Amino acid sequence: MISRRVTLAAAMTVPFIRPARAAQPLRIGCLTDLSGPYSDLVGLGTVNSIKLAIQDFGALHPDVPVELVVADFSLKPDTGLSIMREWFDNRGVDAIIDVPLSALALGAVLVLQDKNKVGLFTSPATGDLTRASCGPNHVHFAPGTYCLAASMVRAIVEKGGDTWFFIAPDYAMGKSMVTDGAHEVERAGGRVLGSVSHPFPGTHDFSSFLLGAQSSGAKVICLTNAGEDAANCVKQAREFNILGPGKFLAAPFLGDTTVHALGLADTQSTYWPSPFYWDRNDRTRAFAARLSETLPARKPNKECANAYSGALHYLKAAAALGVEAAKADGRRVVQQMKAMEMDDALFGPTRIREDGQTLREMLLLQVKTPAESKGEWDLCKVLATVGPDGLYVPLNEGGCRMVRT
Repeated sequence: MISRRVTLAAAMTVPFIRPARAAQPLRIGCLTDLSGPYSDLVGLGTVNSIKLAIQDFGALHPDVPVELVVADFSLKPDTGLSIMREWFDNRGVDAIIDVPLSALALGAVLVLQDKNKVGLFTSPATGDLTRASCGPNHVHFAPGTYCLAASMVRAIVEKGGDTWFFIAPDYAMGKSMVTDGAHEVERAGGRVLGSVSHPFPGTHDFSSFLLGAQSSGAKVICLTNAGEDAANCVKQAREFNILGPGKFLAAPFLGDTTVHALGLADTQSTYWPSPFYWDRNDRTRAFAARLSETLPARKPNKECANAYSGALHYLKAAAALGVEAAKADGRRVVQQMKAMEMDDALFGPTRIREDGQTLREMLLLQVKTPAESKGEWDLCKVLATVGPDGLYVPLNEGGCRMVRT
C-alpha cells in the first residue's frame, strides 16, 4: 500500500515549457519519502530541487518537454519496485531519481537494465552501486559510504578520536557504512571497539544502543543512521549525557534539516561530511534562496543539491542525443552523461567515472555552538575541504564488472 502518491506532471510542464516538436516528453519519476522518517531529508526538498533543474533546463532548451511524476514508496523496497515497473511499462517514465533507501536502489539496478531506463541515484549511500552492483544504466550522485568515511574518519582520528563504536540501522546502507568506516579507522591507526545494529524502521528508543557505546569506552560514537533515527539518536545522546570531555559524536548522514529541527544545544560540535553546504558561497546561497521561495521553512541539503545536479545533467545529456534517441536507449544516455562535461552552480566541475560514481570534493563540517551561530540557519562551520583523490574506492579494487582490467 502506498501511503501517499503525488503526480506533478501537469504543474511541471505549464509554466516554462513551450509546445514541443518532440512526440513525447522526457519523463522523470521521483521515488521519495513524503511522510515518513526520511521526509525532512528528501521529500519535498528533492522534489522542488528537481523542479528548479527542469526550470533551468527549460531556459536552455525551451522546445524539449519535460514531465515529473512523484511517488512516496513508504520506504518499502517491494512497493518502490512495483511503482518503477508501472511507470516504465505504462507511464512512459524514462529515468528515476532520488531513491532514499539503499535496498530499493540495489533492487532497481536489474530493473533499469531490463527496461533499459536511467537511474539517477541522488540519495542512497551504499557503495555497492558502483561496486558489485554497478551497471550501465545508472549513475551514483550521492557520496558512497567509502567516501563519507574517508572524508570524516581521518580528520577525527587526527584530533584524538582514535577509538570508535558504530550504531547502525539494520539495512544495506548502515552495514556498508560500518564496513567502510571500520576500514578507514584502522587505516588511520585507530581501533574499532564495537558496533550494534538497530531495527529499521520503528526504533524510537536508542538508549540501550547508546549506553552500550558508552560502556565500550570508545572516544567516538558514530551514528550511521539518517533522518528521524539520526535525530533521535543525537537527542538521546545528549539526554543521557553520553558525550563528555574527549568524546566525539560523528553522524555522516546528519544533515542541515536535522540540525535545525533539534537545535544547536543538542547537536553542537557534531561532525559530519558532505559535498554541499548551503552557505558555502554565493552560488549555493542563491540556490538556497530559490528553493526557499517554495519551501520557506528549510534550506537545501546535499540530497537537494544532488537531485538538482543529477536531473539537470541527465536532461542535458538527453537533449544532446535527441529526445527520441534518449527515450529509446537509457544506456546510451548514461554513456553520454559520462562523456559530457558536468559543471553546475552547486558543485563546479565534476567527473562521472567509468563505474558510474561522481567524483567531487568533500567538506568536513562541524555543528556550531549556540554562541557561534549568527542566525537561524547559521548551523555549521567548514573545517576542511578534501579533494576527490583518495576519497573513492580505486577502480581496480571496487569489483565493478564494467571496469576494464
